[in-house]
Amino acid sequence: MPDIPKQATMRAMQLDRAGMPLRMVERALPAPGPVELLLEISACGICRTDLHVVDGDISGKLPIVPGHEIVGRIVALGDGASGFELGQRVGVPWLGHTCGVCRYCREDAENLCDDPQFTGFTRDGGFASHVVADARYCFAIPGKFADAEAAPLLCAGLIGYRALRMAGDAQKIAFYGFGAAAHILAQIAVWQGREIYAFTSPGDDAAQAFARSLGCCWAGGSDQAPPAELDAAIIFAPVGSLVPVALRAIHKGGKVICAGIHMSDIPTFPYKDLWGERLVRSVANLTRRDGEEFFELAASAPIEIAVRTFPLEQADEALSLLRGGAIQGAAVLLP
Repeated sequence: MPDIPKQATMRAMQLDRAGMPLRMVERALPAPGPVELLLEISACGICRTDLHVVDGDISGKLPIVPGHEIVGRIVALGDGASGFELGQRVGVPWLGHTCGVCRYCREDAENLCDDPQFTGFTRDGGFASHVVADARYCFAIPGKFADAEAAPLLCAGLIGYRALRMAGDAQKIAFYGFGAAAHILAQIAVWQGREIYAFTSPGDDAAQAFARSLGCCWAGGSDQAPPAELDAAIIFAPVGSLVPVALRAIHKGGKVICAGIHMSDIPTFPYKDLWGERLVRSVANLTRRDGEEFFELAASAPIEIAVRTFPLEQADEALSLLRGGAIQGAAVLLP
């Protein structure tokens, strides 16, 4: 049996019903099961997917503790949890468990698993003081990042990296929506020698200036045409109407990648906008290989993570600001 800390309880911001405020609860401190870790949370990023969970855009287990950009330190190890030690700092991402036996797991596509578990959606997440996580899906965090800076890497960085990888060797890339993910991936892409064109809500001068400060070669509203024909576009904003806009911005053979778990409906558009072997595809979750590759890259790339921190009790306020587009960079909760 794992050694459990003497502390008897933990705090968590719990979602009881979609569309309702989160509720602070106190629970018994859980014991990690086989191959699990019990973490004392240092920081948890707030992702747009958390908004989709609390607003009911996607439906999962309720009640639930949201949050899937978790940085914490191990305070107990379950039987069989190998590769980690007490006190070690680790990160917990969105993908919390996979079945290992379905066709997708067997074909090295565990992000498409038929029976997955997702942190903060189908298993309790990081809007809390502690969390239990499957050790096989946790990552060591590069030492150069402070806890609050590291938290957004666990989804904004990871999912953004998967989307960027899907763009292949594209040199001129549009980013539609310039929030937590885009501000991280823009720095990596610029470091790789690519040109990034940032599209924000029309009139959002602050976001456009922020994008330019991070090395984007151009920034403007999503109602504007880019100054050059582009190789690819990554849509971070959950706005389906941006798909035909992005298709018109890329050249023949280019790619439009939808990086979110939820998006409003895509409107009809003329076939000529798709013709020319243009491609539209989505990003679904992540794999552990994505995480290993991304954190190796993040350790080398010159990335500055812009964060705005909030105490755990202000989770609803932070979510509201994110919903309204008032967060530059990433929002992070500190227990």
